[in-house]
Amino acid sequence: MAVRIASVEDARALEGTEIGLTDWILVDQQRIDKFADATGDHQWIHTDPERAAREFPLGTTCAHGALTISLITGMTTELVELKGDERFINYGINKARFRAMVPSGSKVRIRAVLKSGRKRAGALQLILSCAVEMEGHEKPVATAECVILYFLEGI
Repeated sequence: MAVRIASVEDARALEGTEIGLTDWILVDQQRIDKFADATGDHQWIHTDPERAAREFPLGTTCAHGALTISLITGMTTELVELKGDERFINYGINKARFRAMVPSGSKVRIRAVLKSGRKRAGALQLILSCAVEMEGHEKPVATAECVILYFLEGI
């Protein structure tokens, strides 16, 4: 369930609290291959399941680290509810870290804590401390601070 943030005051009241946990999504070979096509990164550890089965310690391909981090931006839309037709833009990513490989066929989700909410450039700037969790894995496989600008009416 998304948290409703309609003002700077709403955001400040939530600073330091977990604002949500997304649904699980599947990181399958098709998703990995599409990312490889989009970025031009066709390294065999990502795109060659047969070779990975023979030569890679996981015994299968793995997601690109950049794919794992990029999933955060799309999944955060499940966490913050806008009050109308307002728009938002991804402003940046701070402190991104790849902590473990994500094997093809894994499920991941995002856990987010609202680090800060401030007025910036006529928008509400949220900094979300995000952890990418993988099903069956105790620790996050990636972490990042996502900076998002929400252009809300009245800000």
